[in-house]
Amino acid sequence: MATCAALAILLAGCAPVPARRLGTDAGPCKSTGQFSFVCGAMKPEDLAVIPGTRWVIASGFATGAGLKIVDSRTRKAALWFRGEPDQVDRDPHYADCDAPPDLALFTARGLSLRQTGASAARLLVVNHGGMEAIEVFDVNFDDVDAAPRLRWRGCLSMPPGHVANSVASYSDGTVLATVLTRPGTSITDFVMGRVTGGVYERKPEDAAFRLLPGTELPGNNGLETARDDSGFYVIAFGLREVVSYARRDSRAPLWRVQAPEFMPDNIHWDGDRLLLAGMVRDEPACGGLRKIVNGVADGMTCHRGYVVAQLNPATRGMSVVAYGAPDALFNGVSAAVVVQDELWLGSYQADRIAIRSLR
Repeated sequence: MATCAALAILLAGCAPVPARRLGTDAGPCKSTGQFSFVCGAMKPEDLAVIPGTRWVIASGFATGAGLKIVDSRTRKAALWFRGEPDQVDRDPHYADCDAPPDLALFTARGLSLRQTGASAARLLVVNHGGMEAIEVFDVNFDDVDAAPRLRWRGCLSMPPGHVANSVASYSDGTVLATVLTRPGTSITDFVMGRVTGGVYERKPEDAAFRLLPGTELPGNNGLETARDDSGFYVIAFGLREVVSYARRDSRAPLWRVQAPEFMPDNIHWDGDRLLLAGMVRDEPACGGLRKIVNGVADGMTCHRGYVVAQLNPATRGMSVVAYGAPDALFNGVSAAVVVQDELWLGSYQADRIAIRSLR
């Protein structure tokens, strides 16, 4: 209720959304008061819905967790990329990797799914396993009765020493990636408001990523491109801001919007709105704000409440979609997608996906 009070003051739209129990009530996936779960999705840091289907993609932010495909009807997750011959079709345009991800090392973080045809899409995945790279996949979903098919096409390597966080693309194949902490900077730095990251761009004709001038922020995190390819939106995690840039000139932001009382992580389109999700900034159950102890930022393993908000980039208005108190079985909210009348939440800490009703 403390969370609601703070949000209500800021947004005048914070009304409790009744929780609805979903799925199983037995075993390791037993529902809590506000969530049901999809288990078997280790650290699903980011989520993506395959358009017009019942399928949800989940990343795996742990060594070997790889990519999962989830049937939203059965709530079952399965390993999607298995490295089988019919899942590998190397494209010379993405030649930075000699082989597909090593399944034992595949550590999938940020996701970006762009539809390229009636039943086809391009999936970009941040991978920390083996080498720091953006893995490129083609997705085919022409068979409505079967799981979508996945083919690895190659990868784009990050600059030496740079660890990607999120990824996005323009319709012409240009790829953008955020780096949370560039070499020589730390999480503690961006928690204190210091510049640590940047947005990097690689056009189809380029041989490497390059830093876009003016995009250096305290903790460059979630990333999404404008619908018309005119620019992009990036989250400055240390400032709790969504920062908008023009594609033609990134030297100065177009605008900034600060998230109310929560720390947004990933940002993705849902129709005409941008969805942001993250943990509560000032959580009483965790002693308030994130702390720095002996020069090191708290890892936020204490379970915090969460907020999902929507942003209209045309008006720059932000409003709350859902929020909740700390949950004993789910922490580290980092992403949100809507599946019919349900909100699916990803996490960079949990071993499951959380689901709640939006009714």
